[in-house]
Amino acid sequence: MSATPSTVVAVGAGQAAVSAVRMLRRRGFEGRLVVLGDERHAPYQRPPLSKEYLRGEADLDDLTILQPSWCSANDVELLLGTRAERISYDTSARRVHLAGGGEIVADAVLVATGVRARRLPGIEGNRVVHLRTLDDADRLRAQLPGAGRIAIIGGGLIGSEVAASGRDLGVEVTCLEAAALPLLGQLGPAMACVYADLHRENGVDLRFGQQIESVVETSSGVVVRTRLGDVVEADLLVVAVGAVPNDELARASGLAMDPVAGGVLVDAGCRTAIEGVFAAGDIASRFDPTTGRHVRAEHLDNAGRQGMAVARALLGQAEVAEDPAWFWSDQYEHNLQFVGRPRADATVVVRGSISDREFTAFYVHEGRVHAAFAVNSGGDVTAARQLITGAVPVAETVLADEDTDLLTLLDTVDTVDA
Repeated sequence: MSATPSTVVAVGAGQAAVSAVRMLRRRGFEGRLVVLGDERHAPYQRPPLSKEYLRGEADLDDLTILQPSWCSANDVELLLGTRAERISYDTSARRVHLAGGGEIVADAVLVATGVRARRLPGIEGNRVVHLRTLDDADRLRAQLPGAGRIAIIGGGLIGSEVAASGRDLGVEVTCLEAAALPLLGQLGPAMACVYADLHRENGVDLRFGQQIESVVETSSGVVVRTRLGDVVEADLLVVAVGAVPNDELARASGLAMDPVAGGVLVDAGCRTAIEGVFAAGDIASRFDPTTGRHVRAEHLDNAGRQGMAVARALLGQAEVAEDPAWFWSDQYEHNLQFVGRPRADATVVVRGSISDREFTAFYVHEGRVHAAFAVNSGGDVTAARQLITGAVPVAETVLADEDTDLLTLLDTVDTVDA
């Protein structure tokens, strides 16, 4: 935009919107700020819903990321239980049309509507739970401790975290995954095997190549049948088969959509093709200058960074260099972190001990690190992030050598470049 806006409306109250709003106020934006959230809860972070919050180790205050008291003190209008239906535009303003009537006139609008849990046709019921919102987590949190056995459809990140939380609470867990291994597309076969072993050694019954034939709710539980002939009886069923973008507002507003990954097409600064309209977070398919293509990522870190990118764009400030994608997960006694985007043809170089569950797997192609998966080795992630960002040449033997301080590789490159 050519001038700093006087009114900014964020549609959605998740991490992307909160990051944008906080940064705008922190950097001196004095205009009107409005945040629309269709849930009635104050904005909260979602990662703990399947971990600490689900196990009862955290409460709502621990999750809240935008307190109403902060909003009052910083003149931010937080409108909860408010749904926007579409955005209309003219030469001077954008108008956010609200469900039930009414509109808000703005100079700039941030679409941060996120995603929702994917449903499987015909699989619903009192003993069937999908986990995306705080209300979903409250329902599962209330039922999980009293469940002797749970079944989980889906072995991705959410399904795995629920499985780990269930085992921590002493619940028997059977996880049915359609793919040959959990997180296969993210980790690749070697590390996906290690990831599966982490769960098996903690008592999870993992079954792969499973397509669901039927789910029948009985008076005492659920019975899941698969096309391979498996029959799983459980007290509770958790469906964790990914998410779909909340794109109804974007489509109703005429925003360009990514036909492959879904979500709203935006440039590196999270701008849509319509002047004054931005999109960030899980809903945004953002242009990645390093790969030359649009990418939609569903991670907290990504949403936070994109929200800040929107704030910088609104303030007319320069874009910052893109950091590699990063996410983390705490399962059982293990801290798992992943940074970057691995290539399918990468070589996996392991530093540390897989058997001791303390290692980092580097995904290397043509002498450069493209991604890294760390288990209880968070210190390596900092170096891996910089190796990826700087496209630093490094020998596989050096990466694997635990006596090598990875940060010295960066120092050497800086000295040569100087």
